[in-house]
Amino acid sequence: MVWVNAIVQGILVGGLYALFAAGLSLIFGVMRLVNIAHGDLIVLAAYMALTCVTLTDLNPLLAIFVVAPFSALAGYALQRLLFNRTLGADILPPLLVSFGLSVIIQNALLQVYSADSRKLNAGGIEIASIPIVQGLSIGVLPLLMFVTAIVTIGALQFMFYATPLGRALRATSDDQDVARLMGYDNKHLYAIAMAISLAVVAIAGIFLAVRSNFDPALGPQRLIFGFEAVIIGGLGNLWGTLAGGVILGVAQGLGAMIDPGWQLLAGHLVFLAILAFRPEGLFPRVEG
Repeated sequence: MVWVNAIVQGILVGGLYALFAAGLSLIFGVMRLVNIAHGDLIVLAAYMALTCVTLTDLNPLLAIFVVAPFSALAGYALQRLLFNRTLGADILPPLLVSFGLSVIIQNALLQVYSADSRKLNAGGIEIASIPIVQGLSIGVLPLLMFVTAIVTIGALQFMFYATPLGRALRATSDDQDVARLMGYDNKHLYAIAMAISLAVVAIAGIFLAVRSNFDPALGPQRLIFGFEAVIIGGLGNLWGTLAGGVILGVAQGLGAMIDPGWQLLAGHLVFLAILAFRPEGLFPRVEG
């Protein structure tokens, strides 16, 4: 039962990893931009939630409704004023800009909040659990994270394939020039995509802040987890991103059962194995 419990907890943690990865996958799918600052934006959202909770005394989970819209507006401005100026045939300029943004965010957070580790307190939901059978229970907070990941990815999937905005984003992703001839404003659409991505980032950042301690230097590790979930699931497949997060979480859970020092290593090894034998991911998007 101990191993079953490790698998169940790994599946639930995979929901958080899927939230890390969903925004990254969205931005890459729409504009082929690898956002190096993605992990730092997750941590920034956690600090935004910390500030919101400190000023208003809101429950951190309710702070999502304040932080997510603000984060979306910041994402629109960031894309419109910064990234749109670097996008083109060469992928290096936006990559370098996102790296510079990562450095700026980390140092700004250090200056404002210091290097001290922080955590948000969401109350009794953090320790509440649902008993399943003898020796196996599901935490309410991890379950909430997993359900939120499913709802978020389902909403993104619906938006992409069943709304005019989704059709516009897919058209722009497939061929920018043709989309422009059809009357689409590519720069505006890219900014909307970044706004949606950062709204998802805000959700991920708040759950991260409630689940564990965070500090300004945590961003690169969150980026790695998100990147691995995207690659495992398959580029361009949002549900594959959820599957990738679950696989990564289960691998880490089983690794920790073997030896606590193997928790992160097990996830990286699974990622490398899938990358070596199926570089397109387990569930790549099928065109056509």
